[in-house]
Amino acid sequence: MALLRGRTASLNLFNRLLHQSFRASNRNLSSVAANVHNQSTIENMKRDLLNLDINSQIGSCMPIASMRIGTFIHNIEVNPGQGGKLVRAAGTSAKILKEPKSRYCLIRLPSGAEKLIDTRCRATVGTVSNPSHGAKKLRKAGQSRWLGRRPVVRGVAMNPVDHPHGGGEGRSKSSGSYGKGSRTPWGKPCKCGFKTAKNRRRN
Repeated sequence: MALLRGRTASLNLFNRLLHQSFRASNRNLSSVAANVHNQSTIENMKRDLLNLDINSQIGSCMPIASMRIGTFIHNIEVNPGQGGKLVRAAGTSAKILKEPKSRYCLIRLPSGAEKLIDTRCRATVGTVSNPSHGAKKLRKAGQSRWLGRRPVVRGVAMNPVDHPHGGGEGRSKSSGSYGKGSRTPWGKPCKCGFKTAKNRRRN
C-alpha cells in the first residue's frame, strides 16, 4: 500500500513537472513567434513606406521640386522660406501644369492665372477644407457683427464734411465743378493712386 502511494505521488509530481516544462516551452515558443511576427510586421511597414508615393498623401508639405505634374496644392510660398502666401482661402487649390525640373514651375492659380514659382518654394498637397464657406448666408445683420465686420456706409450717402463723395444734388461723386473721380475718405484716388510718372515729351 505504501509502495502504491509512493508510485502515485511520484507519478503526480512527474506529471506536474512535465506540465510546467511544457507550459514554459509553449511560452518561449509563443514569445519567439511573437518576436518573429513583430519583426516581419516592421519589415513590411518599412517596405510600404519606401514604396509609398508621398504626393498621394494629402497634407504633406514639401518643395515644389519634389512634386509631380497634375498635383493639387495650396498654401504656396512666393519666395523660399518666406511662408505660405498663395491659395489659402477655404476650398481653393492650385494645379501644377509643368513638370518641376527647371528653376521655375508653372502653376495655375484658382483665379485661372498661370504663375511661375521657384521650385525651392514649399507647398502643401491637397485642397483647403471647408469648400462651402462661400455659399454660407448670414441670417441677420447681427451675425456679421459677431464675425467682427462693421457696417459699410457709402460715401455718396454722407455729408461733404464726412467724405469727399458727400453732398451735392443727386448721386454725384464729383465735388461741384472740380470733376474729381472716386476718392478714399482721406482724399486719395481710389483706382490707381496719384500719378507719379513724369510726362515724357516727344520730340
